[in-house]
Formats: sequence, structure tokens, C-alpha cells
Amino acid sequence: MEYKDIRYEVIDHVARITANRPQYRNAQSTPMLIELDHAFETAGFDPEVRVIALFGEGEHFSAGHDLGTPEEKAYRESEYLIQEGVRGRYNHTREQFVDKTMRWRNLQKPTIAAVQGYCIFGGWIIASAMDLIFAADNAMFLGANFQYFSIPWDIHARKAKEILFEGRFMDAEEALELGFVNRVVPRDRLDEEVMTYAVEVAKNDPFQMRMTKLAVNGMQDAQGFHQHITAAHSSFLLSSQGEKDPDYEFGTPEGRRRPMVKRALEKYQAMKARKAGEND
Repeated sequence: MEYKDIRYEVIDHVARITANRPQYRNAQSTPMLIELDHAFETAGFDPEVRVIALFGEGEHFSAGHDLGTPEEKAYRESEYLIQEGVRGRYNHTREQFVDKTMRWRNLQKPTIAAVQGYCIFGGWIIASAMDLIFAADNAMFLGANFQYFSIPWDIHARKAKEILFEGRFMDAEEALELGFVNRVVPRDRLDEEVMTYAVEVAKNDPFQMRMTKLAVNGMQDAQGFHQHITAAHSSFLLSSQGEKDPDYEFGTPEGRRRPMVKRALEKYQAMKARKAGEND
């Protein structure tokens, strides 16, 4: 498969996969998700690959789902027809954002996400599917009741409610404190730290690492992880349908930025201004 929206290379038994749409803050178009799925499958079956590391090119890991770039619109019009109505939305969102993500979570090899800048909605989904997350000190995570709703498994349920009710960003230090990320490193050292760790892990026995991963994931599955994700996807569809109601708090969503993302950014900017004033 020829990649256009990602890069793929193998270095010292580490498959380095990079989302490569920096001009769109690595917004996740349908073609990019298809390429990522193919790359993860390739790395999963390549005996030379022992660890998989996921990066985002540019200033941001991912600003979330692609809501209408020219490339996404052209793809949907020419190649990827979505059935109208609830059935079409269910099929599309299930395959693109749940089934793919579950496959990535269950890859037989250790996976690491390197997150810098924005990690919004779809960015959170992909990062949370990796076994480990290394965050740059400028990483900003924004969650919601999205398609692959892993958040109550990523952080404690009460903290998940607190953050989601506020609709705010979680910075790198808070993400570390809550156990969502494994390490926080300076932005200019993120790539080096991730690759150094990945190469060291790749020195271990692949089969033993696979059995370890199966055991840990199996613990979550025994507690109902997979069933919860399936049920939460239906809740997402109902929630998104509610945005069309006439009394929806933010009105009908328009443009390429979700209302809750816009509000979270405004709150973040206000917080920064307030802190700057306190330090003057």
C-alpha cells in the first residue's frame, strides 16, 4: 500500500508510524485511518518488528476527527459512500472509530504513543489504544463522550466525570498525576525518549511480551472493557443526535471546530490569561 497521509519505517526492530497531516494538525481523515490500520497490521505481522511507536508530525499529535478538509470531502464523494440514516452512521462510526481502534489496542506487540500539543477527541481515542503514552510537556488532552469511550478506564471514574462535566483540557502534568500518561518529557526530547525506550523494550523476547500484554488486556476484558466500549458507542450516537435538538445548548454545530472544543479552548486561554495576571 502506498502511504500518503502517514510515514512508516522500521528502526532497530521498532516500527515508527507517523501521522503526516501537519497542515491540518493531523486531523484524522478516513484515508489516514485506513493507512494507519494497514500500517499497524503490517507491523503486527512483521517478525522484524518487536515494538510499535506512533507519532504525529508537526506541532500537534492530533486535533481529532477530520470534519471536512478538501481531501476528506473528495474521498467521501468518490470512494466511500455512507448509507443515509442511523444505519449508515452506525456502520461508519463503528468501523472507523471502534473496530479499528480495538484492533490497535489488541495488537500482539507493545505500542507507544508520543503525544505533543493537541490530543483532542479522536487523538485521545488513538493514544488511549496504545499500551503506553509518553507526553511532551506541552501536551493538552481533551476528551468527550466519543465513539471509543475508554476514558473511565483511562482515569478514575470520578475524575473522568469531573473533567468531562467541565469540558476542559487536561494538561500533561495532570494526565501524569491521574495515570493516563506514563512519562512527561520536554517537547524537544519527546522523539528521542520514545525511541530510546522502544529500542530497549525491543531487546526483550517478543513472545513473552505478547503473553504479558494478553494477560493485562485480558484483565480489563474480564471486567467488561469490550462490552462497555460497544455500549458506549450507542450512547455516542444518541448524544450526537441530540445536538440536532432545537434546545441544544450550543446550537447546531457548524464549521470545522466542534462547539465543545471551541469552548474548551476559550476556557484554556482564559485560564492562561488569569495565571499570567497573577504572576505580574
